[in-house]
Amino acid sequence: MVTSNDVGRVEIEDVVIRFAAKKGEVTALARTNLTLEPGTFTALIGPSGCGKSTLMNAIAGFVAPSEGRLTLDGCAIAGPSNDVGVIFQQYALFPWFTALGNVRFGLKQFKLPRSEEIDRARAALDEVGLGPHADKFPQQLSGGMKQRVAIARTFAVGPKVLLMDEPFGALDAQTRISMHGLLLDVWQKHRATVLFVTHDVDEALLLADDVRVMSQAPGRLIRHYPLRQERPRAFNRSGSQLLDIREEILGLLRPQDTLSAF
Repeated sequence: MVTSNDVGRVEIEDVVIRFAAKKGEVTALARTNLTLEPGTFTALIGPSGCGKSTLMNAIAGFVAPSEGRLTLDGCAIAGPSNDVGVIFQQYALFPWFTALGNVRFGLKQFKLPRSEEIDRARAALDEVGLGPHADKFPQQLSGGMKQRVAIARTFAVGPKVLLMDEPFGALDAQTRISMHGLLLDVWQKHRATVLFVTHDVDEALLLADDVRVMSQAPGRLIRHYPLRQERPRAFNRSGSQLLDIREEILGLLRPQDTLSAF
């Protein structure tokens, strides 16, 4: 299912998120304003514990904001929905289902005829290069293949927005590069609005249209880097602007008291 370019706008208006703690409330996310335009790919990067995943979980409808407003295409986000797909680092596959069965599970809610459900699931697996492995169980698949199943399952539902929380963090470097290409190919076909949470600066710069950097906790957005370089991108002399941005982001992420210790 291809997402129209005029849907998938996420608006985050004056959102603050606090959680109860033994010593009172803790602010997990400081006041945040952000708009994700339809069909764009935004990477969110920041130090551990700064609130990246908290913000993503709020957009997914898993966490309610303490203040502010979150909307998707003008409608308040009040809980999880089929319009927002989420892919985590740990695949979240059912071990008792095959790859095909895992993708079909995500389609059950639509109550499609069995033949249509199977056809749609197979098409999604073909799209991520796993057609020949449709009948294998998760334990028979590599880490990269498991994440391909997770991507196929999510895109098969046709979400307007795709949230990805460190999706390739557990993969080896070579597999990760392969997954970058796969993700961009599938995204460019479906054009869901993507928010990609990562700790990897290079990954953010190679994949995204926009990179947003968050501060130390309580997290707030401190820098925006729009990227208009053609893909595929590389860190070389012709991509010197990327190198400059990378150094700048690494400086922002470096603990401020690191140098004072010497």
